Amino acid sequence: MRKRWIALIVVASLLLVAVGGAYWFGRSLFHMPTARGVDSVNAEVGGTRLLGVFAHPDDEQTVNGLFWRAKTQDGAYTAMITATRGEAGHQVPQVARQEDLGDVRKAEALRNSFNLGVDEHEVWDYPDGGVPDVPEDEIVDRLVKAMKRIKPDVVLAFWPETGATGHLDHMKMGELTEKAIAQIVEEGGAYAGPHHVLYSISPAVALSMFGGETGEFVAENQPDPEFAMAAETGKKMEGWEIHASQRDYLQSAYYLPAWLVYLLWDQEFYNVRDLATDPIE
Repeated sequence: MRKRWIALIVVASLLLVAVGGAYWFGRSLFHMPTARGVDSVNAEVGGTRLLGVFAHPDDEQTVNGLFWRAKTQDGAYTAMITATRGEAGHQVPQVARQEDLGDVRKAEALRNSFNLGVDEHEVWDYPDGGVPDVPEDEIVDRLVKAMKRIKPDVVLAFWPETGATGHLDHMKMGELTEKAIAQIVEEGGAYAGPHHVLYSISPAVALSMFGGETGEFVAENQPDPEFAMAAETGKKMEGWEIHASQRDYLQSAYYLPAWLVYLLWDQEFYNVRDLATDPIE
């Protein structure tokens, strides 16, 4: 009997070591060694008014931690702009008629930002998948007008060369956000533009391993992050329930349930551009 118990203890110990090793290996795939952990990236740069510029409903799912902590911990005014209604998206699962998807996803985005405590959120109606075909000046002028009204000192944008996911809409909105900031600076006036631009950075190793050619492209062409902060994974899980038409996106894309993905990917990573020392030309 004693030998049997010893054998069971040895087997259980080996299983625990294997599970623990697998967990830490999985976490290492979502680690960015250049990033210094901070409580709030917004607070780190002294933000009091934070604006996020996105392309599609559910893009804000990548920055839940940033916005939740900016609002609840830093007391910042928070705002979002989403350029399209996401009408061309693929439903996972299907929750509405496809011709109604734009209206559904707009409502999902507004509900999710409200759940994050965001003070205001504009969802525009540029074509999903067609942002690069819209005249640049039209979107830039609209962004300039919104920024002059909101007066953010911190803007969250897509890295223009990769768009965080390689999506052309993301990349274009990142480029146009930078152009809007440059135009505000050039015009002068009471509002001189934000002090910092934050770029959300995707975990490079995981992207390279699981993201195919697009993942490799993003990993190779995005900058290293300076900061890491808690991802507020509880809010992310709530967000996928709110984004009902995209609820199973992570599982369909990566073959892993959302809870498991966030067990491993529990940080958000940011590259910061200080516009006082590195202005947008």
